[in-house]
Amino acid sequence: MECQECHKRPASLHFTQVVNGNKTEMHVCEVCAKKKGYMNYPEEGYSLHHLLSGLFNFDNQQLDGHQEDPFQKVEELQCQKCKLTFNQFQRVGKFGCASCYDTFSEKLDSIFRRVHSGNTKHYGKIPRRKGGDLHTKKQLESYRDQMQQLIEKEAFEDAAKVRDKIKELERLNKKAGDDE
Repeated sequence: MECQECHKRPASLHFTQVVNGNKTEMHVCEVCAKKKGYMNYPEEGYSLHHLLSGLFNFDNQQLDGHQEDPFQKVEELQCQKCKLTFNQFQRVGKFGCASCYDTFSEKLDSIFRRVHSGNTKHYGKIPRRKGGDLHTKKQLESYRDQMQQLIEKEAFEDAAKVRDKIKELERLNKKAGDDE
């Protein structure tokens, strides 16, 4: 598709604007988009590293979407063991040592939640043939979490049903252990 402004270069940016129910589409090249002010990116563009680093910049934004003052002095978190700072971690994308997980733990949950679609725990896969005990343990843990949530909601009847499931699963697990 050709640029609608210069009619010389191929259109690489496609804008759709809806105002009072009227839809307007604009197809322009990058040069014309910069000239017309549709785009205000720096000349060098963004690399994959910048994109991924942007995921870690969540703490600079407040809940209402406004950013804090970037010139405000913030105490820098630093790992005591390897001396890696949180800003260095954001730039590099890797920890310096195992202690970094403990040092930066407050800031990591929000990062993990965004990167892993809301999950903060990793359970991994369990082999079907050899993972009998692991499947049972995982199911028990799930039931216990579910029961705790029901207790917090004061849904005691439902919590009692889940408690009974836990007892039955533990009984079956103990019976299977005695058979071996």
